[in-house]
Amino acid sequence: MCAVKRFVETCLVVATMPVWLAAAAASALAVLVTMGRPILFRQERAGKDGRAFKILKFRTMRGGEGSDAERLTRVGRILRAASLDELPQLFQVLTGKMALVGPRPLPVRYLPRYSPRQMRRHETRPGITGWAQINGRNAISWQRKFELDVWYVEHRSLALDAKILFMTAAKVFRRSGIDASAAETMPEFTGDASAAPAPLTTP
Repeated sequence: MCAVKRFVETCLVVATMPVWLAAAAASALAVLVTMGRPILFRQERAGKDGRAFKILKFRTMRGGEGSDAERLTRVGRILRAASLDELPQLFQVLTGKMALVGPRPLPVRYLPRYSPRQMRRHETRPGITGWAQINGRNAISWQRKFELDVWYVEHRSLALDAKILFMTAAKVFRRSGIDASAAETMPEFTGDASAAPAPLTTP
């Protein structure tokens, strides 16, 4: 399954390269003109089996003091709404650090905060999109997000991945599930030692 999944995803990324490279170039230019350098945001995230890697995104916030909502630029808001800030991660799909579909990679500092069951989200490569992203994205709680991630790990298949990709495209088009209440990003996950989410039995 893993080898076939990677082959299929690599073929998809390569086949669509003219389209997403053009979108990436336009996004990079917009960031450069409005925010200057650096164009890319890099952060250490936990990948498969909890191994650390540097995730790449187009920068959407100014530096300095203030909340995420205050530092988010107009261009950054547009890039996030259309998920264009994630385009550099397509290169990481080609290198094998990420997948098109899988649990979103979260900061390495979260690793000690997961329950044993929540840690199962690292049994597969992290994805650009995933089951949690099409079922609430930033508008659901951390516990619900992890329940969805573990459900995906337990039920992953090429057919499910195709469904997730199709639904992701629909949600990006509608720009739904972007905000978490009044904030622009999820709040810090502080952990919950008692959290042991029950497995979901239906999609």
